[in-house]
Amino acid sequence: MDRPRFEVEHYIGGEFRKGRNRFEVFYPATNEVIGTAPEAGPDEVDAAVQAAHRAFASWSRTPVAERRKILHAFAQAIREEAEELARVETWDVGRPIRENNPQVYIARVANNIEFFADFAATHGSEAFLMDNGYVNYVQRMPVGVAALITPWNVPLLLETWKIGPALAFGNTVVLKPAEYTPIGAWKLAQIAHRVGLPPGVFNVVHGFGPNSAGEFLTKHPLVRLISFTGETTTGKTIMAAAAPTLKRLSFELGGKGPNIVFEDVDLDRAVEVSVRAAFFNQGEFCLAAPRLMVQRPIFDSFLTRFVAACERLRPGDPMDPETTLGALIAPEHLERVMGYVEEARAQGAQVLLGGDRPQLPAPFDRGNFLNPTVIAGVRHTDRICQEEVFGPVVTVLPFDTEEEAIEVANGVTYGLSAVVQTKDVGRAVRVANALEVGTVWVNDFFVRDLRVPFGGMKSSGIGREGAQYSLEFYTEAKTVCLSNR
Repeated sequence: MDRPRFEVEHYIGGEFRKGRNRFEVFYPATNEVIGTAPEAGPDEVDAAVQAAHRAFASWSRTPVAERRKILHAFAQAIREEAEELARVETWDVGRPIRENNPQVYIARVANNIEFFADFAATHGSEAFLMDNGYVNYVQRMPVGVAALITPWNVPLLLETWKIGPALAFGNTVVLKPAEYTPIGAWKLAQIAHRVGLPPGVFNVVHGFGPNSAGEFLTKHPLVRLISFTGETTTGKTIMAAAAPTLKRLSFELGGKGPNIVFEDVDLDRAVEVSVRAAFFNQGEFCLAAPRLMVQRPIFDSFLTRFVAACERLRPGDPMDPETTLGALIAPEHLERVMGYVEEARAQGAQVLLGGDRPQLPAPFDRGNFLNPTVIAGVRHTDRICQEEVFGPVVTVLPFDTEEEAIEVANGVTYGLSAVVQTKDVGRAVRVANALEVGTVWVNDFFVRDLRVPFGGMKSSGIGREGAQYSLEFYTEAKTVCLSNR
């Protein structure tokens, strides 16, 4: 297969800049260099923030109907380039192309822009009538320059999830994508440029975290708000950097989701949901449910079917539509994930499937592949059950009672999402109410509605985004008291 060559650029003030200090971009499936990207220094970050700050004066006053029109064009252009963007996401991430389905995944990427453009133009406000006849009404005002910092696992989806509301509500943006996956953000900048987003409204800078673009951006005094998705430790660092200038923050951080399977489920359906919940995006997914908990009466029969289903997953060339398991993002991450497996094995856990690298033909034998891995015989307090592994690794534990399942599920520092599988509606409601997570899926996984709040509890984040919840983060509420005299 011919390899593309991507020479990624910054996008600052409506201009593409090649930048300096270029770093290599690797294809996770082969570890071949497929391009380079520039690392932004303090001057380039300042130029991007200054451009966004200047553009805010006009963009924040642009009629919402006009912003809607421009953002609709942006969304439509994304749809028109769906096939290319699907391939770009695979080059960036190593995810199987089948999971980047243009009619599903890329459609969601575009819908993130379009939904918020529509919501900003159609949402209502509030008014409060006082006994003395005065009226208080609430205005929603744009905040300013938004720093959007996104992770490498589902970059296009999470970039537009932040870009959409930030721009729709009248803010301007500086996007800093993860250094592993800069290509998609650059492509979004090209699309935004082509459809006529005004210069400075949307900017992209590339680079790393400490003493690089991420740090310079989060500390910049003209940045008024930061939306970050990524690892919990990085979130703490960003919070400290933002504190001196009192920036508002929205964090969606790590996860360690439980998948609780009760004895009354349809086994075939439960297995299908559980495979998706564990292995979508080769398990590199904050919403994944890698802690599989199965009620004891069906434990053996479920486990037999689950392992058989996992055996059918096919690692290999991510551009092959038949491939169902992609490559991990980088060699060091593969080594980290395998370290968790080896530690569990050394502590007496049973590796029922996988835990090793697949035998693949060149050049994929040099990629960051790990076979789907199923581990039993673990304790819920083991490190592999407590920490975010972020790979194609699932642990399986039996449980006896509803109360035990809830206790174990809540027994981690994370609280992003969970899956509950049962035919008993009352049980589903009880368990969902008791779980300390931001989202519970009952009898399915990764079903999203942009109207509902999205975010995590405990170490999984701060704040919520989605429709009204994004409005609250990306705007300032102003009260106007209107006298009747």
